Amino acid sequence: MNFIDRVDQSTLEGQKPIAESDQFAIYAVGADTYLLVQRHQSMPWSGVQFSGDGVFRVGSLMVNAMRHLYRDVASNLSPSALEAKRRE
Repeated sequence: MNFIDRVDQSTLEGQKPIAESDQFAIYAVGADTYLLVQRHQSMPWSGVQFSGDGVFRVGSLMVNAMRHLYRDVASNLSPSALEAKRRE
């Protein structure tokens, strides 16, 4: 794993991301290496470079974090939690 404080956008010019959202993109940069870039319009881009194995390991951790977040949000939105808040 390699943190990149400033990603030179010109190095990715012409490359199509293999996955993207409004602020993030993942690029296959060769040699079983992937670059997750946070793309800001008004700030320098930054990124994290992973090996293929690293993508699987970090992906697994992210899934666990999403489950934790979902449980936390879902518990706050459950009917019993909403009813308890109304009674306060």
